[in-house]
Amino acid sequence: MDLGAGVGAAGLALARRIEGIDLVLVEIDATLADLARSNAAANAIAADVIVFDVESGAEAFTAAGLLPDSADAVLMNPPFNDGARHRASPDAARASAHVAGDDTLARWIHAARRVLKSGGVLTMIWRADGIAEVLAALGRGFGSLAILPIHGEAGAPAIRILVRTVKGGRAPTQILPALMLNDESGLPNKQVVEILAGNGVLPLATL
Repeated sequence: MDLGAGVGAAGLALARRIEGIDLVLVEIDATLADLARSNAAANAIAADVIVFDVESGAEAFTAAGLLPDSADAVLMNPPFNDGARHRASPDAARASAHVAGDDTLARWIHAARRVLKSGGVLTMIWRADGIAEVLAALGRGFGSLAILPIHGEAGAPAIRILVRTVKGGRAPTQILPALMLNDESGLPNKQVVEILAGNGVLPLATL
């Protein structure tokens, strides 16, 4: 299940790499959801696309067919920009897709916890400077964290973190070797190029 799927890029890429998965793409914006359906069809990938607000209550989840303890894995790309430091788009839909409110992260993680089976895996992206928020929000119900810092440039602070965690997991937290998008010369990192070409996987990959 891909929460905040947009046009389906992450979920469809996973389905292309791992055959036979039952893919559910969840997106609040009906226009983006339509594009996700078109992208799935264009790539001959079976996907159930649901227009839905991830921050809805339990009854709405059930009505949408997003049942408790039903997913083996969740991908999640919540709105993560800090509203106090990020100039939001005047377009309300764009703003809601990119700017996090005070409880956005907690609500999205609660949604993932609701739909995941025990032992299910959540993989998500967030701002690197918000790592404390992530750790706090995952403190209830999740464990076995693996954190991958993402750096735009070699020698610069991390800009994003990818986090893999397990519902009910108890293994110690791991901080994995950082991934540089560009090398010291400013060129795309060969490891990243190989991953994007389908010839490699991220260190926190489980599938």
